[in-house]
Formats: sequence, structure tokens, C-alpha cells
Amino acid sequence: MFPKPASGLRPNSFAYEQQPLVKPTGFREYDARWLYPGELNLMGVQALGLGIGTLVHELGVRPDIVTGHDFRSYSSAIKLALIAGMQAAGLRVKDIGLALSPMAYFGQFALDCPCVAMVTASHNDNGWTGVKMGANRPMTFGPEEMGRLKEIVLGGTYQYRSGGSYEFVEGFAETYLNDLKSRAKPISRKLKVVAACGNGTAGAFAPRLLEALGVEVIPLDVEPDYTFPRYNPNPEDMEMLHAIAAKVKETGADVGLGFDGDGDRCGVVDNEGEEIFADKIGVMLARDLGKLHPGSTFVVDVKSTGLYNTDPELQKLAIKTDYWKTGHSYIKRRVNELGALAGFEKSGHFFFNEPIGRGYDDGLLTAISVIEMLDRNPGTSMADLYRALPKTWGSPTMSPHCDDEVKYGIVEKVTERFRAMQAAGEPIAGAKITDLVTVNGVRVSTEDGTWGLVRASSNKPELVVVIESPASEARLRAMFEAVDSVLRENTEVGPYNQTI
Repeated sequence: MFPKPASGLRPNSFAYEQQPLVKPTGFREYDARWLYPGELNLMGVQALGLGIGTLVHELGVRPDIVTGHDFRSYSSAIKLALIAGMQAAGLRVKDIGLALSPMAYFGQFALDCPCVAMVTASHNDNGWTGVKMGANRPMTFGPEEMGRLKEIVLGGTYQYRSGGSYEFVEGFAETYLNDLKSRAKPISRKLKVVAACGNGTAGAFAPRLLEALGVEVIPLDVEPDYTFPRYNPNPEDMEMLHAIAAKVKETGADVGLGFDGDGDRCGVVDNEGEEIFADKIGVMLARDLGKLHPGSTFVVDVKSTGLYNTDPELQKLAIKTDYWKTGHSYIKRRVNELGALAGFEKSGHFFFNEPIGRGYDDGLLTAISVIEMLDRNPGTSMADLYRALPKTWGSPTMSPHCDDEVKYGIVEKVTERFRAMQAAGEPIAGAKITDLVTVNGVRVSTEDGTWGLVRASSNKPELVVVIESPASEARLRAMFEAVDSVLRENTEVGPYNQTI
């Protein structure tokens, strides 16, 4: 029997080569992330593969699974170890090679595989690895499935089965790109587009797709380099957005598009170099798509702007908005449950349902949607579309360090602190607390519509803080200082990765 994993082993030791290492905190709410090789070894990855196969059979799902890997120095080795475990558990594996996460999700449909296991650390820094998994297309695992997978793997209760097999699917990237091209409308407007990939996986695919759409592509950091020498491939980080903005201004591009490490997210910079946070892009897309599909429902995460509820244009189109938990698995599932036209996350995950997409998040399909929006507004620039939105002042996503073992407890303390303030009539940032939303962390709102969110990151040892005010920049900053002062009552909360 394959050994039960240890929670801690020292690399460069005999034990490290003889036992699986799987740190328990790597099992997140809706996917898995570990630092490699410190928190996970290759035997640990095999144990994970055995666990996935055991869970698939336990769920009664047909044991056909598609897998791929992102562009990191160790991802191919991680994937091969995962495949060994999945085969041993009786899964029939179809390997699409180097891939974007949405390419693997597409493989579930194109290759008739109910299940997916994509080896990726997404936008995490170099040194991280992980797996995005699902057994019910287009959804990925949520907390219930991840909790059961954790039990199986850490308990060593995996089940061997015969019937496992392996097939490499050659040329699958072309099948994926051709499918995206078939979904795109002909572009009649002449457009110049910056495509930024942060030297990650998207560099192999995004420029090719954009060129096939007929736009002029200005590549930025598309060369492969898994050390990510300039910035992390994360369109939520200001460093990447600043680089895109500089290139847009230098070249006179119509729009800048930034793709994250596994290509399921897209960030946008307008033609004037203004960095537009993804929740505002979602409002712009909702306006555009709402004209084609009036009365539609959109799902947005709790980090997103309040404009989805207050924008007069969306109200005219009878658009309905559902605020839901942050996380690609949560939003994907909610979009499917409600039959929503699309789901938007402030992080840049966009989920387009039929007739636009298949319900999963795809940064390249998002890029198509942005380009089509520009094409449908031929006399209007991206900056014009952005200026047409009601003005609000918003922060980027800010993430103070907080260890995985304590971050959820800190969020509970902060939530209770805000509840106590509201009950006592104590103001925050000089204003009365009017609402607390606790569907995912805590979102505290005041009379003038200014709000602040604190939640635990689902994939890194961090908290997540977002602030927005429809009143003024001064109110934005006042709310940030007030929220941060509550956070600083807890010594476990560390420095931010970025702030306003």
C-alpha cells in the first residue's frame, strides 16, 4: 500500500525520498496550492493523484480525466507524478501537455472527460504549485469535495483500481484556439492591442489567438521564463498593470490586455494608460452584453464595485445582479445554478455562459469579449467607455500576510468587531455603519455607500482587503485607515503586498 503522507519532511533527507510529503494547509477551499519542494514532494503528488482517483470513483463519476500543466520549471514533473497516482486509482488519463487552465476545462467537453486535474499555481509566485480539479463540468471542486479529498489523502485511505490508462493528446492547443476563433464575431474595427503575459503560460497562446482575430498585436513579456523576471503574471497586481500602461502609452494602442499565469484571468488597461480594475470592466461588459440580452442575470463577487446595483444603464436594461462568494469555484457554480449570462470577479476571472461560453473562466474568451465590445462601439475608445461609468474611487486588491493556520480566525475576530461597532452605534471612518455582508468574510458599508471588505485569501497565506467609495478619494482613504486599524488589533496580520 502506498504510504500515508507526512505533514513535514526535510528536503535533502532519506525520509524525503521514502515518504510522501503533503502539508495539510495546501488543501484550499476550491483548489490545492503548495510551495514545492518544501511543502510537497513528488511522492506526495502521487498520493494526491491516488486521492483524486479514489474520490472520482466515490462520487460515481465516469473515470475519464483530462490533465495539463502550466509553464514552471517543475510543473511537468508534478503532472507526471500526479498521473502515476491517478492511473493507479483507475483513472483513464488524457494529457494535453502544456496548457492554460481554460484549455483543460475545454478538454472536458472536447475530449468527453467528466473530470479535470490541471497542474498550476495560477498567479502565485515562482515556487508554488497546485492543482485545479473538477468532476462535474464546467464546475470545479468546492469546499465539500476539497474537504473529502483532504481526508482521503492525509488519511492514506486511497483505493487502488485496475483499468487506469494514459493517452497524450497531440495538437490539442490548436483545437482549443480554433474553438475560441469560431465563437468570435468578425472584427471590422482596426485595433492595436498590447498582449502582456508576464513570461508565463499565456505567452504560448494568447498572441496567436489575438492575431487570428485580425487585430494588431503588440507583445509584452510573452517570452517563456519561469523565473518571472519582470513581475508576477497577475493582472491584479499593480506592477503588471503599470507595465501594460507604459506599453500602451508608448505604442498608442487601443487597449492593453494582461493574462495571468494559467490564462484564466484577464486584466485591462485603456488607451490612455488608465488601469481599469476588473470589476469595472465587468460593469462595462454587462452594459454591452445587456443590450444584446436585456433582463440578464450577472453574478459578481463580494470584492466587486457597488455599481452593479446602482448603475442607471444596467437598471434600464433590467439587469439583475447577485453578489456571491469570491473564488473561481464559487462563482462558476453560482453562474450555473442561476443560469446567469456571466459571472465577474474583481480578480479578473470572467465566466461566460451560453451562448457566449461554456460557464468556465477563460482569460482569452474575456479578451475576445473586450475586443467585441470595442468593435460594437466603433466611434468610442476604451477610455470613453470607462468614463461613461458613474465615478467611484476604488482600491486594488490589497493582501496583508497572515498565516494559513490563523487567517480564518482573524477574519472571524474582525467580523465580530464590526458587529459590535454596529450594535453600539459606533461609527467607522466617521460614518454610521448601515450594512454588514458576511457571505464571504465581512463587507462593512456606510451611509454614503463607502464600503470595505476583509476576507481570507483562498489560495495564499494572506488576508484580502478591498475598499470603494462613490463619494470621494478622501472617503476611500478614510475607510482604508479605519479598516486597517481594526486589522492591526491582531498581531498576526503582517505587511501588505500593495496599498493605496
